[in-house]
Amino acid sequence: MFRNLFFAGVLLVVAALRLPAQQAWSLEQCVEYATRNNLNVKQAQNQIRGAELTYTQNKFSRFPSLNGTASGGMQFGRTIDPTTNSFDNQQIGFNSYGLNFGITVFAGNRINNAIRQGTLDLSASKLDAEQAVNDLGLSVATAYLNILLAEEQLGLARQRLNQSRLQLDQTEKLIAAGARPVNERLNALSLIAVDEQALIQAENAVSLNYLSLKQILMLDPAQDLAIQRPEITIPADADPDNYAANEIFTGALGLQPNIEAGEKRMASAKIGVDLAKAAFYPTLSFFGGLSSNYSSVSRQVDGYITQNFKQTVLFNGQQVDFEVPQQVPLFSDNPYFNQISENFGQSLGVSLNIPIYNNHRNKINVERARLNMVTQEVVMEQTRQNLKTSIDRAIADARAAKRSLDAAQRAVDASSAAFENAQKRFDVGALNSLEYQTARNTMEQSKIDLVRARFQYFFNLKLVEFYQAAQNVPVELTPYH
Repeated sequence: MFRNLFFAGVLLVVAALRLPAQQAWSLEQCVEYATRNNLNVKQAQNQIRGAELTYTQNKFSRFPSLNGTASGGMQFGRTIDPTTNSFDNQQIGFNSYGLNFGITVFAGNRINNAIRQGTLDLSASKLDAEQAVNDLGLSVATAYLNILLAEEQLGLARQRLNQSRLQLDQTEKLIAAGARPVNERLNALSLIAVDEQALIQAENAVSLNYLSLKQILMLDPAQDLAIQRPEITIPADADPDNYAANEIFTGALGLQPNIEAGEKRMASAKIGVDLAKAAFYPTLSFFGGLSSNYSSVSRQVDGYITQNFKQTVLFNGQQVDFEVPQQVPLFSDNPYFNQISENFGQSLGVSLNIPIYNNHRNKINVERARLNMVTQEVVMEQTRQNLKTSIDRAIADARAAKRSLDAAQRAVDASSAAFENAQKRFDVGALNSLEYQTARNTMEQSKIDLVRARFQYFFNLKLVEFYQAAQNVPVELTPYH
Protein backbone atom coordinates (compact mmCIF):
# COMPACT_ATOMS: atom_id res chain seq x y z
CA MET A 1 0.00 0.00 0.00
CA PHE A 2 2.79 2.40 0.90
CA ARG A 3 4.57 1.77 -2.39
CA ASN A 4 1.37 2.29 -4.36
CA LEU A 5 0.89 5.71 -2.77
CA PHE A 6 4.27 6.75 -4.15
CA PHE A 7 3.79 5.47 -7.67
CA ALA A 8 0.12 6.32 -8.10
CA GLY A 9 0.84 9.91 -9.09
CA VAL A 10 3.97 9.26 -11.14
CA LEU A 11 2.52 7.67 -14.29
CA LEU A 12 -0.84 6.61 -15.64
CA VAL A 13 -1.43 2.87 -15.26
CA VAL A 14 -2.58 0.99 -18.34
CA ALA A 15 -4.09 -2.45 -18.56
CA ALA A 16 -2.14 -5.70 -18.38
CA LEU A 17 1.08 -6.23 -16.47
CA ARG A 18 2.81 -8.11 -19.28
CA LEU A 19 2.86 -6.26 -22.58
CA PRO A 20 4.37 -7.33 -25.88
CA ALA A 21 7.76 -5.78 -26.49
CA GLN A 22 6.36 -3.44 -29.17
CA GLN A 23 3.97 -1.72 -26.74
CA ALA A 24 5.02 0.89 -24.24
CA TRP A 25 5.41 -0.04 -20.58
CA SER A 26 4.15 2.26 -17.86
CA LEU A 27 6.17 2.85 -14.72
CA GLU A 28 3.72 0.80 -12.69
CA GLN A 29 4.16 -2.12 -15.07
CA CYS A 30 7.94 -1.83 -14.82
CA VAL A 31 7.76 -1.87 -11.03
CA GLU A 32 5.40 -4.86 -10.95
CA TYR A 33 7.58 -6.79 -13.40
CA ALA A 34 10.75 -5.97 -11.44
CA THR A 35 9.09 -7.01 -8.19
CA ARG A 36 8.32 -10.44 -9.61
CA ASN A 37 11.82 -11.00 -11.01
CA ASN A 38 14.30 -9.07 -8.87
CA LEU A 39 16.73 -11.31 -6.96
CA ASN A 40 16.80 -9.10 -3.87
CA VAL A 41 13.02 -9.31 -3.59
CA LYS A 42 13.13 -13.07 -4.08
CA GLN A 43 15.78 -13.35 -1.38
CA ALA A 44 13.61 -11.29 0.97
CA GLN A 45 10.70 -13.63 0.27
CA ASN A 46 12.91 -16.62 1.06
CA GLN A 47 13.83 -14.99 4.37
CA ILE A 48 10.12 -14.62 5.12
CA ARG A 49 9.68 -18.33 4.52
CA GLY A 50 12.62 -19.10 6.82
CA ALA A 51 11.11 -16.94 9.57
CA GLU A 52 7.76 -18.69 9.11
CA LEU A 53 9.42 -22.09 9.55
CA THR A 54 11.21 -20.91 12.71
CA TYR A 55 7.97 -19.54 14.14
CA THR A 56 6.12 -22.79 13.34
CA GLN A 57 8.88 -24.85 14.93
CA ASN A 58 8.76 -22.75 18.09
CA LYS A 59 4.98 -23.08 18.25
CA PHE A 60 5.04 -26.86 17.90
CA SER A 61 7.64 -27.17 20.66
CA ARG A 62 4.70 -26.96 23.09
CA PHE A 63 3.58 -30.41 21.97
CA PRO A 64 5.07 -33.70 23.21
CA SER A 65 7.60 -35.63 21.21
CA LEU A 66 6.83 -39.22 20.19
CA ASN A 67 9.43 -41.57 18.71
CA GLY A 68 9.45 -45.25 17.85
CA THR A 69 12.41 -47.62 17.74
CA ALA A 70 12.96 -51.07 16.25
CA SER A 71 16.07 -53.21 16.11
CA GLY A 72 17.04 -56.74 15.15
CA GLY A 73 20.20 -58.81 14.76
CA MET A 74 22.25 -61.86 15.65
CA GLN A 75 24.53 -62.50 18.65
CA PHE A 76 27.42 -64.97 18.61
CA GLY A 77 29.65 -66.51 21.26
CA ARG A 78 29.14 -65.85 24.94
CA THR A 79 26.39 -63.31 24.97
CA ILE A 80 23.45 -62.25 27.10
CA ASP A 81 20.00 -63.39 26.09
CA PRO A 82 18.06 -60.10 25.84
CA THR A 83 14.87 -61.77 27.06
CA THR A 84 16.31 -63.56 30.15
CA ASN A 85 19.47 -61.55 30.82
CA SER A 86 21.30 -64.87 31.25
CA PHE A 87 24.57 -65.84 29.59
CA ASP A 88 24.44 -68.19 26.63
CA ASN A 89 27.25 -69.45 24.47
CA GLN A 90 25.31 -69.88 21.28
CA GLN A 91 23.92 -67.99 18.32
CA ILE A 92 20.94 -65.86 19.31
CA GLY A 93 18.59 -63.93 17.04
CA PHE A 94 16.92 -60.95 18.67
CA ASN A 95 14.35 -58.30 17.89
CA SER A 96 13.11 -55.36 20.01
CA TYR A 97 10.59 -52.52 19.74
CA GLY A 98 10.05 -49.31 21.66
CA LEU A 99 7.78 -46.27 21.72
CA ASN A 100 8.87 -43.23 23.77
CA PHE A 101 7.34 -39.85 24.37
CA GLY A 102 8.31 -36.78 26.34
CA ILE A 103 6.97 -33.32 27.04
CA THR A 104 8.58 -30.28 28.62
CA VAL A 105 6.50 -29.05 31.54
CA PHE A 106 8.66 -26.10 32.58
CA ALA A 107 11.80 -24.56 31.05
CA GLY A 108 12.01 -21.04 32.40
CA ASN A 109 9.29 -19.78 30.00
CA ARG A 110 11.63 -20.56 27.13
CA ILE A 111 8.94 -21.89 24.79
CA ASN A 112 6.60 -18.92 25.23
CA ASN A 113 9.42 -16.45 24.70
CA ALA A 114 10.64 -18.32 21.62
CA ILE A 115 7.14 -18.10 20.11
CA ARG A 116 6.95 -14.37 20.87
CA GLN A 117 10.37 -13.81 19.34
CA GLY A 118 9.46 -15.84 16.28
CA THR A 119 6.36 -13.70 15.76
CA LEU A 120 8.44 -10.50 15.87
CA ASP A 121 11.13 -11.89 13.57
CA LEU A 122 8.50 -12.97 11.05
CA SER A 123 6.94 -9.50 11.05
CA ALA A 124 10.38 -7.92 10.62
CA SER A 125 11.12 -10.18 7.65
CA LYS A 126 7.88 -9.16 5.95
CA LEU A 127 8.72 -5.50 6.50
CA ASP A 128 12.21 -6.07 5.08
CA ALA A 129 10.59 -7.49 1.95
CA GLU A 130 8.35 -4.43 1.71
CA GLN A 131 11.38 -2.17 2.07
CA ALA A 132 13.16 -4.13 -0.67
CA VAL A 133 10.19 -3.51 -2.96
CA ASN A 134 10.24 0.21 -2.08
CA ASP A 135 13.96 0.47 -2.81
CA LEU A 136 13.47 -1.40 -6.06
CA GLY A 137 10.61 0.93 -6.99
CA LEU A 138 12.82 3.97 -6.46
CA SER A 139 15.52 2.44 -8.64
CA VAL A 140 13.01 1.68 -11.40
CA ALA A 141 11.50 5.18 -11.15
CA THR A 142 14.96 6.78 -11.40
CA ALA A 143 15.88 4.71 -14.46
CA TYR A 144 12.48 5.39 -16.01
CA LEU A 145 12.76 9.15 -15.58
CA ASN A 146 16.33 9.09 -16.88
CA ILE A 147 15.01 7.54 -20.09
CA LEU A 148 12.34 10.23 -20.37
CA LEU A 149 14.96 12.91 -19.83
CA ALA A 150 17.30 11.34 -22.41
CA GLU A 151 14.47 11.10 -24.94
CA GLU A 152 13.56 14.75 -24.37
CA GLN A 153 17.17 15.73 -24.95
CA LEU A 154 17.24 13.52 -28.04
CA GLY A 155 14.23 15.41 -29.39
CA LEU A 156 15.99 18.71 -28.77
CA ALA A 157 19.11 17.41 -30.55
CA ARG A 158 17.02 16.51 -33.59
CA GLN A 159 15.39 19.92 -33.61
CA ARG A 160 18.79 21.54 -33.35
CA LEU A 161 20.13 19.53 -36.28
CA ASN A 162 17.09 20.44 -38.40
CA GLN A 163 17.59 24.08 -37.50
CA SER A 164 21.25 23.89 -38.52
CA ARG A 165 20.26 22.50 -41.90
CA LEU A 166 17.77 25.32 -42.35
CA GLN A 167 20.52 27.76 -41.41
CA LEU A 168 22.71 26.22 -44.12
CA ASP A 169 19.97 26.80 -46.69
CA GLN A 170 19.54 30.39 -45.54
CA THR A 171 23.31 30.95 -45.61
CA GLU A 172 23.56 29.62 -49.17
CA LYS A 173 20.79 31.95 -50.25
CA LEU A 174 22.54 34.93 -48.67
CA ILE A 175 25.84 33.90 -50.28
CA ALA A 176 24.11 33.62 -53.64
CA ALA A 177 22.65 37.10 -53.12
CA GLY A 178 26.11 38.42 -52.25
CA ALA A 179 25.08 39.32 -48.68
CA ARG A 180 27.48 36.82 -47.07
CA PRO A 181 31.03 35.67 -47.82
CA VAL A 182 31.45 32.16 -49.25
CA ASN A 183 33.41 30.89 -46.23
CA GLU A 184 30.32 31.20 -43.99
CA ARG A 185 29.01 28.07 -45.69
CA LEU A 186 31.88 26.20 -44.06
CA ASN A 187 30.78 27.50 -40.65
CA ALA A 188 27.25 26.24 -41.30
CA LEU A 189 28.57 22.82 -42.39
CA SER A 190 30.74 22.67 -39.27
CA LEU A 191 27.71 23.43 -37.12
CA ILE A 192 25.76 20.59 -38.79
CA ALA A 193 28.63 18.16 -38.06
CA VAL A 194 28.68 19.21 -34.39
CA ASP A 195 24.91 18.78 -34.15
CA GLU A 196 25.09 15.36 -35.79
CA GLN A 197 27.66 14.34 -33.19
CA ALA A 198 25.39 15.67 -30.42
CA LEU A 199 22.52 13.66 -31.91
CA ILE A 200 24.56 10.47 -31.80
CA GLN A 201 25.52 11.18 -28.18
CA ALA A 202 21.85 11.73 -27.30
CA GLU A 203 20.89 8.46 -29.00
CA ASN A 204 23.63 6.67 -27.05
CA ALA A 205 22.34 8.19 -23.81
CA VAL A 206 18.86 6.83 -24.54
CA SER A 207 20.26 3.36 -25.28
CA LEU A 208 22.37 3.33 -22.11
CA ASN A 209 19.45 4.41 -19.95
CA TYR A 210 17.27 1.72 -21.48
CA LEU A 211 20.03 -0.77 -20.71
CA SER A 212 20.02 0.33 -17.07
CA LEU A 213 16.26 -0.18 -16.86
CA LYS A 214 16.51 -3.62 -18.50
CA GLN A 215 19.17 -4.65 -16.00
CA ILE A 216 16.94 -3.65 -13.11
CA LEU A 217 14.01 -5.52 -14.69
CA MET A 218 16.23 -8.59 -15.28
CA LEU A 219 15.49 -8.42 -19.01
CA ASP A 220 17.76 -9.56 -21.83
CA PRO A 221 19.65 -6.50 -23.15
CA ALA A 222 18.68 -7.55 -26.69
CA GLN A 223 14.97 -7.50 -25.88
CA ASP A 224 12.97 -4.64 -27.34
CA LEU A 225 11.60 -2.29 -24.72
CA ALA A 226 9.74 0.98 -24.98
CA ILE A 227 8.21 3.07 -22.21
CA GLN A 228 5.26 5.39 -22.19
CA ARG A 229 6.17 9.05 -22.68
CA PRO A 230 3.92 11.10 -20.45
CA GLU A 231 4.15 14.84 -20.21
CA ILE A 232 5.25 16.20 -16.86
CA THR A 233 2.96 18.89 -15.49
CA ILE A 234 4.02 20.66 -12.32
CA PRO A 235 1.34 22.88 -10.77
CA ALA A 236 2.40 26.40 -9.94
CA ASP A 237 1.22 26.03 -6.34
CA ALA A 238 3.76 23.26 -5.57
CA ASP A 239 6.02 25.02 -3.09
CA PRO A 240 8.78 23.03 -1.33
CA ASP A 241 9.46 26.03 0.91
CA ASN A 242 6.29 25.11 2.81
CA TYR A 243 7.59 21.64 3.70
CA ALA A 244 8.10 21.04 7.44
CA ALA A 245 10.99 18.59 7.81
CA ASN A 246 10.17 17.57 11.39
CA GLU A 247 6.54 16.98 10.54
CA ILE A 248 7.42 14.81 7.54
CA PHE A 249 10.02 12.92 9.59
CA THR A 250 7.55 12.23 12.40
CA GLY A 251 4.99 10.93 9.94
CA ALA A 252 7.54 8.81 8.09
CA LEU A 253 8.62 7.09 11.31
CA GLY A 254 5.29 5.31 11.42
CA LEU A 255 5.17 4.50 7.71
CA GLN A 256 8.63 3.45 6.58
CA PRO A 257 8.96 -0.37 6.62
CA ASN A 258 12.62 -0.34 7.67
CA ILE A 259 11.77 1.75 10.75
CA GLU A 260 9.03 -0.64 11.82
CA ALA A 261 11.27 -3.62 11.08
CA GLY A 262 13.96 -2.13 13.32
CA GLU A 263 11.46 -1.72 16.14
CA LYS A 264 10.42 -5.36 15.78
CA ARG A 265 14.04 -6.48 15.96
CA MET A 266 14.65 -4.39 19.05
CA ALA A 267 11.73 -6.10 20.76
CA SER A 268 13.01 -9.47 19.56
CA ALA A 269 16.46 -8.75 21.00
CA LYS A 270 14.92 -7.94 24.39
CA ILE A 271 13.11 -11.27 24.38
CA GLY A 272 16.44 -12.86 23.45
CA VAL A 273 17.78 -11.80 26.86
CA ASP A 274 14.91 -13.62 28.56
CA LEU A 275 15.60 -16.67 26.44
CA ALA A 276 19.23 -16.68 27.51
CA LYS A 277 18.21 -16.32 31.19
CA ALA A 278 15.96 -19.37 30.88
CA ALA A 279 19.08 -21.54 30.93
CA PHE A 280 19.49 -20.68 34.65
CA TYR A 281 16.14 -22.27 35.53
CA PRO A 282 15.49 -25.99 36.09
CA THR A 283 13.84 -27.96 33.32
CA LEU A 284 10.98 -30.26 34.28
CA SER A 285 9.96 -32.94 31.82
CA PHE A 286 7.49 -35.79 31.79
CA PHE A 287 8.32 -38.96 29.88
CA GLY A 288 7.01 -42.43 29.22
CA GLY A 289 7.63 -45.46 27.08
CA LEU A 290 6.47 -48.84 25.80
CA SER A 291 8.83 -51.71 24.93
CA SER A 292 8.99 -55.39 24.02
CA ASN A 293 11.53 -57.85 22.60
CA TYR A 294 12.07 -61.30 21.08
CA SER A 295 14.85 -63.92 21.31
CA SER A 296 15.35 -66.95 19.12
CA VAL A 297 16.48 -69.08 22.12
CA SER A 298 13.41 -68.36 24.22
CA ARG A 299 11.46 -71.51 25.18
CA GLN A 300 8.02 -72.17 26.60
CA VAL A 301 6.82 -75.09 28.79
CA ASP A 302 4.33 -77.33 26.95
CA GLY A 303 3.82 -79.86 29.80
CA TYR A 304 5.53 -82.25 32.22
CA ILE A 305 6.51 -85.92 32.26
CA THR A 306 7.37 -88.14 35.28
CA GLN A 307 10.83 -89.66 35.29
CA ASN A 308 12.52 -91.86 37.95
CA PHE A 309 15.94 -90.79 38.99
CA LYS A 310 18.27 -93.26 40.81
CA GLN A 311 19.50 -92.11 44.17
CA THR A 312 22.14 -93.77 46.43
CA VAL A 313 22.31 -93.22 50.19
CA LEU A 314 24.27 -94.75 53.08
CA PHE A 315 22.19 -96.76 55.50
CA ASN A 316 23.91 -98.50 58.48
CA GLY A 317 27.20 -98.13 56.69
CA GLN A 318 25.93 -99.68 53.51
CA GLN A 319 24.93 -98.07 50.17
CA VAL A 320 21.30 -98.36 49.36
CA ASP A 321 19.96 -97.60 45.85
CA PHE A 322 16.37 -96.44 45.17
CA GLU A 323 14.46 -94.46 42.53
CA VAL A 324 12.77 -91.08 43.04
CA PRO A 325 10.05 -89.90 40.61
CA GLN A 326 10.32 -86.26 39.41
CA GLN A 327 8.30 -83.98 37.09
CA VAL A 328 10.37 -82.92 34.09
CA PRO A 329 9.09 -79.96 31.95
CA LEU A 330 8.79 -80.27 28.17
CA PHE A 331 10.09 -77.21 26.24
CA SER A 332 9.34 -75.91 22.74
CA ASP A 333 10.18 -72.73 20.81
CA ASN A 334 8.36 -69.75 22.21
CA PRO A 335 6.33 -68.16 19.31
CA TYR A 336 7.25 -64.68 18.17
CA PHE A 337 4.06 -62.89 19.11
CA ASN A 338 3.85 -64.73 22.45
CA GLN A 339 7.23 -63.23 23.34
CA ILE A 340 6.13 -59.75 22.19
CA SER A 341 3.10 -60.01 24.46
CA GLU A 342 4.95 -61.56 27.43
CA ASN A 343 7.83 -59.04 27.27
CA PHE A 344 5.60 -55.97 26.86
CA GLY A 345 6.69 -53.25 29.33
CA GLN A 346 5.58 -49.73 30.21
CA SER A 347 7.28 -46.85 31.95
CA LEU A 348 6.33 -43.38 33.19
CA GLY A 349 8.54 -40.82 34.87
CA VAL A 350 9.47 -37.26 35.62
CA SER A 351 12.86 -35.70 34.87
CA LEU A 352 14.22 -32.60 36.60
CA ASN A 353 17.40 -31.04 35.21
CA ILE A 354 18.89 -28.43 37.56
CA PRO A 355 21.72 -26.30 36.13
CA ILE A 356 24.48 -25.85 38.68
CA TYR A 357 27.66 -24.98 36.81
CA ASN A 358 28.21 -24.96 33.05
CA ASN A 359 31.60 -23.28 32.59
CA HIS A 360 29.98 -19.80 32.66
CA ARG A 361 28.31 -20.64 29.36
CA ASN A 362 24.88 -19.47 30.48
CA LYS A 363 26.20 -16.22 31.88
CA ILE A 364 28.14 -15.47 28.70
CA ASN A 365 25.05 -16.21 26.59
CA VAL A 366 23.07 -13.68 28.63
CA GLU A 367 25.77 -11.05 28.14
CA ARG A 368 25.84 -11.82 24.42
CA ALA A 369 22.05 -11.40 24.24
CA ARG A 370 22.30 -8.05 26.05
CA LEU A 371 25.01 -6.94 23.64
CA ASN A 372 22.76 -7.88 20.73
CA MET A 373 19.98 -5.79 22.27
CA VAL A 374 22.29 -2.78 22.52
CA THR A 375 23.46 -3.37 18.94
CA GLN A 376 19.87 -3.40 17.69
CA GLU A 377 19.21 -0.12 19.52
CA VAL A 378 22.23 1.45 17.81
CA VAL A 379 21.13 0.10 14.41
CA MET A 380 17.66 1.48 15.03
CA GLU A 381 19.05 4.91 15.89
CA GLN A 382 21.22 4.83 12.75
CA THR A 383 18.14 3.97 10.67
CA ARG A 384 16.25 6.90 12.18
CA GLN A 385 19.14 9.26 11.54
CA ASN A 386 19.49 8.03 7.96
CA LEU A 387 15.79 8.60 7.40
CA LYS A 388 15.98 12.11 8.83
CA THR A 389 19.05 12.86 6.72
CA SER A 390 17.31 11.54 3.61
CA ILE A 391 14.22 13.65 4.28
CA ASP A 392 16.25 16.79 4.98
CA ARG A 393 18.23 16.18 1.80
CA ALA A 394 15.10 15.50 -0.26
CA ILE A 395 13.49 18.74 0.93
CA ALA A 396 16.67 20.73 0.31
CA ASP A 397 17.00 19.19 -3.16
CA ALA A 398 13.36 20.00 -3.95
CA ARG A 399 13.83 23.62 -2.90
CA ALA A 400 17.07 23.90 -4.88
CA ALA A 401 15.44 22.23 -7.90
CA LYS A 402 12.57 24.72 -7.80
CA ARG A 403 15.00 27.63 -7.86
CA SER A 404 16.96 25.95 -10.65
CA LEU A 405 13.74 25.44 -12.62
CA ASP A 406 12.72 29.08 -12.18
CA ALA A 407 16.19 30.22 -13.25
CA ALA A 408 16.18 27.83 -16.24
CA GLN A 409 12.78 29.13 -17.35
CA ARG A 410 14.00 32.72 -17.18
CA ALA A 411 17.10 31.73 -19.15
CA VAL A 412 14.98 30.10 -21.85
CA ASP A 413 12.73 33.15 -22.10
CA ALA A 414 15.69 35.51 -22.37
CA SER A 415 17.74 33.36 -24.76
CA SER A 416 14.69 32.67 -26.97
CA ALA A 417 14.01 36.39 -27.28
CA ALA A 418 17.67 37.03 -28.05
CA PHE A 419 17.73 34.27 -30.67
CA GLU A 420 14.54 35.51 -32.27
CA ASN A 421 16.16 38.91 -32.68
CA ALA A 422 19.36 37.30 -33.98
CA GLN A 423 17.37 35.26 -36.49
CA LYS A 424 15.76 38.37 -37.90
CA ARG A 425 19.08 40.17 -38.16
CA PHE A 426 20.73 37.09 -39.72
CA ASP A 427 17.97 36.77 -42.32
CA VAL A 428 18.56 40.33 -43.52
CA GLY A 429 22.35 39.98 -43.41
CA ALA A 430 22.88 42.21 -40.40
CA LEU A 431 24.46 39.45 -38.28
CA ASN A 432 27.33 37.12 -39.11
CA SER A 433 27.13 33.37 -38.72
CA LEU A 434 29.36 33.24 -35.63
CA GLU A 435 27.14 35.65 -33.71
CA TYR A 436 24.06 33.80 -34.95
CA GLN A 437 25.52 30.46 -33.89
CA THR A 438 26.39 31.82 -30.44
CA ALA A 439 22.85 33.07 -29.90
CA ARG A 440 21.39 29.76 -31.07
CA ASN A 441 23.74 27.69 -28.89
CA THR A 442 22.81 29.75 -25.86
CA MET A 443 19.10 29.17 -26.49
CA GLU A 444 19.48 25.44 -27.17
CA GLN A 445 21.59 24.92 -24.06
CA SER A 446 19.03 26.81 -21.96
CA LYS A 447 16.29 24.51 -23.30
CA ILE A 448 18.34 21.45 -22.36
CA ASP A 449 18.90 22.89 -18.91
CA LEU A 450 15.16 23.57 -18.59
CA VAL A 451 14.23 20.00 -19.49
CA ARG A 452 16.76 18.65 -17.00
CA ALA A 453 15.56 21.04 -14.31
CA ARG A 454 11.91 20.06 -14.85
CA PHE A 455 12.67 16.37 -14.53
CA GLN A 456 14.87 16.92 -11.50
CA TYR A 457 12.25 19.06 -9.78
CA PHE A 458 9.53 16.55 -10.55
CA PHE A 459 11.56 13.67 -9.13
CA ASN A 460 12.48 15.64 -6.01
CA LEU A 461 8.83 16.47 -5.39
CA LYS A 462 7.85 12.82 -5.77
CA LEU A 463 10.65 11.75 -3.45
CA VAL A 464 9.37 14.05 -0.71
CA GLU A 465 5.88 12.72 -1.37
CA PHE A 466 7.28 9.22 -0.94
CA TYR A 467 8.32 10.11 2.60
CA GLN A 468 5.02 11.87 3.23
CA ALA A 469 3.11 8.81 1.95
CA ALA A 470 0.34 11.14 0.82
CA GLN A 471 -0.43 13.12 -2.30
CA ASN A 472 0.13 16.49 -0.72
CA VAL A 473 2.04 17.64 -3.79
CA PRO A 474 -0.42 17.51 -6.72
CA VAL A 475 2.07 16.54 -9.42
CA GLU A 476 0.41 14.92 -12.41
CA LEU A 477 1.41 13.34 -15.67
CA THR A 478 -0.73 13.55 -18.77
CA PRO A 479 0.03 11.64 -21.97
CA TYR A 480 1.16 13.37 -25.11
CA HIS A 481 -1.59 13.86 -27.67
